[in-house]
Amino acid sequence: MFLIALLLAFVAGISMAVQGTLNTGLGKIVGLLESTFIVHVIGTLTLLVLLFLLRVGKGNLGKMADVPWYLYLGGIISVLILYTVQAGIAHTGVATATTAIIVGQVGTALLLDHLGCFGLEKVPFTWYKAIGVIFLALGAKLMLTK
Repeated sequence: MFLIALLLAFVAGISMAVQGTLNTGLGKIVGLLESTFIVHVIGTLTLLVLLFLLRVGKGNLGKMADVPWYLYLGGIISVLILYTVQAGIAHTGVATATTAIIVGQVGTALLLDHLGCFGLEKVPFTWYKAIGVIFLALGAKLMLTK
């Protein structure tokens, strides 16, 4: 199961790079905030089909009232993510922006794991992980050189 999870995460990384590129192209034509809106509408329509027509979901939407309020902030954050990914790619290119995104993700993930935020299991911080983030940051710096 662990290898499948890694493969899924790898596919997510590929998808994020392609999505960011597509969204940036759309944003150049209609505007960044406008393209963020369009992408969310299309995503919402896709989810409506998956959940209600194809019945792919296995969860329970009836439990929405039981969810702590802060777990809904992901919807707001997704707008921030789409907008800032587009802006980053538009000004630095896909590879450089994606490298910066990864450094930010991994650095934040280390902290979230260590603290066990939002009800997730704690994963202790190690200096090996810190060194890994430093190497990622050095890689980002190398991506910026011409």
